[in-house]
Amino acid sequence: MTEEELNIAFNKAYERACNTKILLPPDVMLHFYAHYKQATHADGFYTPSGKSELRNAFKLNALFQVKDLTQKEAKIKYIELVNKYIID
Repeated sequence: MTEEELNIAFNKAYERACNTKILLPPDVMLHFYAHYKQATHADGFYTPSGKSELRNAFKLNALFQVKDLTQKEAKIKYIELVNKYIID
């Protein structure tokens, strides 16, 4: 898969995830979140923002779990997550 094909597949997966009516468990949503952030933030580690310290702690933990993935690997994993959990 070329870089362009990967980006197209990633964007389509993102659209599917954004438009789904499926209610996913919070732990699965955290996987989506972490892989998306790792795939889209090239300038180092992303720090979650928000008013809930507990929610931010869960997000930060999820980000730590994917920190060693490259952007390409994170995009591929994100696509796999969408294909696994988002049934059209």
